[in-house]
Amino acid sequence: MEERRKIGRVDFSANSVIVDRNTQEKYYGKVKNISPLGVAITVEEGTPSLVGRDVILVAETLIMYADCIREDEDGNQKTVAFCSKKFTNDVLQYLFDRIGSEEAI
Repeated sequence: MEERRKIGRVDFSANSVIVDRNTQEKYYGKVKNISPLGVAITVEEGTPSLVGRDVILVAETLIMYADCIREDEDGNQKTVAFCSKKFTNDVLQYLFDRIGSEEAI
């Protein structure tokens, strides 16, 4: 029997913030598409490479812990692809410590 379900990306337009957990740097972008396992975000040309970084993504009502796995340049912008990771206790604590603080994500 052939599996008819698949996990595919769907278009999703939302502003987003990418936070590097190690440096606390924030990078702003626009979500291009999303799936339960990952997301693609378009960022400005000057955004440094995020490949291999441990990041937290925030887009409207979505919060995702992720690894950056690929970047594709397109003129003045680049699209960054992220693969979701399971939240660990220390990442959740990191988020809870910053919710409501002046340094909130």
